[in-house]
This record gives sequence, structure tokens and C-alpha cells, in this order.
Amino acid sequence: MSSYEHEPLSPVFRIDVTAESDTEPRKSKDQVVVDLLRHLVAGQQQQNQLLERLIQQNNAMNEQRASELQQWKEANPRLARSCRAAAETLSRVQTQFLDNLTEEICDSEEGLEESEFILNEFVDRFGPRLAHLNGVLQVLAQLGNGEPAQVS
Repeated sequence: MSSYEHEPLSPVFRIDVTAESDTEPRKSKDQVVVDLLRHLVAGQQQQNQLLERLIQQNNAMNEQRASELQQWKEANPRLARSCRAAAETLSRVQTQFLDNLTEEICDSEEGLEESEFILNEFVDRFGPRLAHLNGVLQVLAQLGNGEPAQVS
């Protein structure tokens, strides 16, 4: 062994003898940026196409639902009118309920802010009723939508 084997060699004297070699010339930084931007644009175009298909599919499903709902209304005109009238009545009930709820909030403002127990009691008292009332009202309104309010 010679004394030079342990000393680092200057990069000028290093030769890469691996089997892989770069056959393509190195790209400039500008060319790399351009290539990356092209890939980004291609990806965005693909996303746009997928979004367009998704929108078309959602529109088709909405049209199907609307068609089925209209068929139901035509098959049940009296019930559709009753749903409309019930939705209007329930809407007035909901308004009164919300008025009571907001009054309760104003009256209990300090307790609601300071006590977890009072807040939980309030939510337990009003939450389920409000959620169910909203659900029923939504169904009735949808079934009675577009029908006159007269009940025969």
C-alpha cells in the first residue's frame, strides 16, 4: 500500500466507471421549470375533465330525483297539496320555536357561557327537537314544493 491511498483525491482525478451514463444532455434550469409547468397544466386539465364528469353525473342524478319527485306529485296531487299546507303550518311553528329558543338564550346568557352543565342541558332540551323539526319540515316542503296551498 502506498501512502497516497488514504488521502482524499481531488474531484479532478475521479472518474465514474459505473454502467449507467447520462445519454441526455442536462437541461437548463429554465427548461426544467418549463417542463414542470407543462406537467402542472396537464394535471390541471385532467382534474378539470374529472370535475366536468362529476358535475355531469351529479346533474343527471338531480334530474332523476326531480323527475321521480314530480312523478310522485302527479300520482298523489292531494297528498302533495296537504304536504304543502302542513309545511306552511309547521314553518310558523318553527318560527315560534326559534323565537322561544332565542329568548331562552338571551335569558341564560351568563349561565350558558360559564357552565358546561347549563349548556348541555340547553342543548339536550332544544337540540333534538330542533333537528327533528327541521327534518320533518324539509321533507314536507320538498314533497309539497310547487303545489298550491289549497287542501281539498
